[in-house]
Parts: sequence; C-alpha cells; structure tokens
Amino acid sequence: MSALEFWFDFSSGYAFFAAQEVEGLAARLGRPLLWRPFLLGTAYKVTGARGLSATPLKRDYARRDWARIARQKGVSFTLPARHPLIALPATRAFYWIDAQAPGKAPAFARRVFAAYYGEGLDTASPAAIAALAPDFGLEAEALLAGIADPALKDRVRRIGEEAVARGIFGSPFFVLDGEPFWGWDRMPMLEAWGRIGGW
Repeated sequence: MSALEFWFDFSSGYAFFAAQEVEGLAARLGRPLLWRPFLLGTAYKVTGARGLSATPLKRDYARRDWARIARQKGVSFTLPARHPLIALPATRAFYWIDAQAPGKAPAFARRVFAAYYGEGLDTASPAAIAALAPDFGLEAEALLAGIADPALKDRVRRIGEEAVARGIFGSPFFVLDGEPFWGWDRMPMLEAWGRIGGW
C-alpha cells in the first residue's frame, strides 16, 4: 500500500496545522506517512505566485485565519517577528537526519514547527537549527557539516524541482495514490478519498 505523501514548507502556517493532524490521518487510513519538506520558492518561480505573507490583503486574512484555527484546535501558535523566514537550513537538516537516522526525521520536523511557531526559532540560521541536534541524539557539529555538504544541498534542490515537476505547488500538499490535495482544509476530503478509494 502506497504512502501518504505530506509536502510542506516549514514557513507555511497552514502546514503547521496539518502537521498536528497528518499522522493521525495516515494511521486511520492504514498508510505509512512520508514527510517531504521543500521550499515554496521553487514552486513560485514556476507559478508566479507569492506567499500569503507577502501578498496584501491575503496576508492579513491568513494571520487572522491562523489565529482562529489555533483557538479552535486549542494549540499554541505565535508567528515569529520576521515571518516568513526561508527555512533552507531546516529543510536540509531534515534530509540529513533522514539519511542518518530515518526514524528521527519526522520528530525533527515536528520540533521545528513547534519551535518556529512557539519560540521564534530562526529556521534560516544553520546554527539555530544545529542547536536542536542533541534533542535527537545527534551532534550539532555533524549536523552543521551535513547541511553544508554539496551533495546534500544538491539532493534538496532536486527534491524541490521534482515536486514541482509532479505538480506540487503549495503547502501543505498531499498525494495519495497519485491523487493531489492542496491545503490543510482538504484533509477531510483526502481522508474520505482514501477510505473509499476515490470517486
């Protein structure tokens, strides 16, 4: 049975909320879950779109909506002062951890989300990201060296390009049995699709 693919940018507020629910959704469907961070900027180059936080009117609405969702779900959510940050070091760190200790990568992603939207973690800072390494039994120096490795950088770049080539253009974005679903608000539809095999 194929995995549920969860594509996201760490700087996406809606991806934060999706990350709170996606493991439960995958479990209910009996599917393995594949976490796949990428940079939305890669998709924006193709679509010509701009991020919500960089778009007048949409920015104000999104911030109101995120706060509303957080109250509804009972979760802590605070935008960093410099939101959105380009989370390239965090994204590279995920894939480095995934190569070193695959089982720890999803927990790392959850930690990054919680720290970014709760503690103002600078996801654009390699040092700030490396400081999380000991929480996962890894050495900060090794993580710093890993995310600076040209081969790892190239892999992360290719993952983003491959995502866009497959039609993945937003965050969060899900793929189940080849069917694409864009957005946190599509998760109920995604679950229904998975339960009955589509329609």
